[in-house]
Amino acid sequence: MSSLSPTVVAAIDDLELAARIVVEGLRTGGHRSPFHGFSTEFRQHRPYRLGDDLKYLDWKLYARSDRLYTRQFRETTNLSVLIALDTSASMAYPETGVSKFRYAQVVAAALAYLVSEQGHAVGLMTMEGDKLSYVPARGGKVHLRSLIARIDRLAPAGAWDAARVLTRGAQLLERRGIVMVLSDFYDAEDDTRRAMRRVASRGHDVAMLQFLSRDEISLPFTDHVEVQDLENGDIRLIDGASVATTYRAAISDFLDRCRGSAFRDGVDYALIATDSPPDVALREYLLKRAKRPALRTAPTARK
Repeated sequence: MSSLSPTVVAAIDDLELAARIVVEGLRTGGHRSPFHGFSTEFRQHRPYRLGDDLKYLDWKLYARSDRLYTRQFRETTNLSVLIALDTSASMAYPETGVSKFRYAQVVAAALAYLVSEQGHAVGLMTMEGDKLSYVPARGGKVHLRSLIARIDRLAPAGAWDAARVLTRGAQLLERRGIVMVLSDFYDAEDDTRRAMRRVASRGHDVAMLQFLSRDEISLPFTDHVEVQDLENGDIRLIDGASVATTYRAAISDFLDRCRGSAFRDGVDYALIATDSPPDVALREYLLKRAKRPALRTAPTARK
């Protein structure tokens, strides 16, 4: 199955369909689940079947019986994944083609689909206007459809209080889980970093998925161009050629700060450019994530 291009993403009105296509694209990558249960225990043996993961073969039993058996495990704790989606006005860029926000909506819906399909619970924390918008983490197809519909109804506007979103979201998780933050991370950089650090210190696995358009990364404009701050409305006329070097240095420093702080604080990080096919970008991130060790315990989070 061919990858879903960002242009096609912008043209699909049905977010659930777009998410399903992205997840189907992920399956062609053959990656193992990046969403581990917190702990597992041995349940039983069963005869080996072609295609079983060889790492679960019981070689000691084979030596005694001359037959191949696979060890099966039971997750003792289901996983809760909370998606925190940035709804700030800056996510509406660019106005033509696929915006950062629509791209992030598709990725959020695909992640929800993938988490739910693997038997885990998934929820949402974001903002609508100046109010928090929360969907508790649950499992099941009915909940998944309701969650994706909620994501689809969101629209980017104003600022996004990431610290407030993350702090409250972590408090509402009933046990240690994964908090996946989808944003361009322009808003309140220091406050957002501190909030993610606090959430990680509570025992949650924090993932920082940063979405930027290629134009924001490279500033390809060579003539005079009018730019507008989407959050406060300020408009400026700039000479693209004269500011290019300074701008590229500034965006490089910004991205270095994001990566560096994530590394220091134990936060998972990925930069995703919105000109990349969503299934390809998500597959690359999930493959990297799947190489990390699984969490082994699941204490109840403090309220």
